[in-house]
Amino acid sequence: MIIAIDGPAASGKGTLARRIAAHFGFGYLDTGLLYRAVARDVAAAGGDLSDEQAAAAMARTLDPASLDDEALRGAKAGEAASMVARHPQVRQALLEYQRAFASRPPGAVLDGRDIGTVVCPDAAVKLFVTAAVEVRARRRFTELGAKDPGVRFEDVLEELRQRDARDMARADAPMRQADDAILLDTTDLDIEAAFETAVGLIKRKISQ
Repeated sequence: MIIAIDGPAASGKGTLARRIAAHFGFGYLDTGLLYRAVARDVAAAGGDLSDEQAAAAMARTLDPASLDDEALRGAKAGEAASMVARHPQVRQALLEYQRAFASRPPGAVLDGRDIGTVVCPDAAVKLFVTAAVEVRARRRFTELGAKDPGVRFEDVLEELRQRDARDMARADAPMRQADDAILLDTTDLDIEAAFETAVGLIKRKISQ
């Protein structure tokens, strides 16, 4: 069984996806890490993130074992990932790996921007997790502020707005809620409430 979880940055979808996968005993893939890793490799090779050919070449030779790199978790890595994710050739190069992961028994949970619309359009359950951008920015600010006291909320908010705009406006596989996805707004939910709500939605969908 495949559970697809999409949504914008800092909506809580990654944390939810990990917990949902553990709850049901399924594999978990943060597809955003794939794009972060591609951006990392392009930069390490001295390339330009706007160079589609260079980014696609890195995507085709990406080593999944390198996804454990802690550097991929930072805000800068997320911004860079959003830039390379605009390239159709990069998305195509990573599509096969994502679908192969999704097909592993007994099931898989994938989170990203286009899982329910492009990667796994036939997923048994699709969730679109979102929250007000100011709330998402506050969450990200709290997370980043613990590591960097100099981070400014206004900068985090603006970066999220720009990233949302890029993700929704890209020509290939833009971020959007699939027609058959269930909307989960976490604006007023803490992680425990969001998790319980998500599990309930998934169980109801499976039982239908």
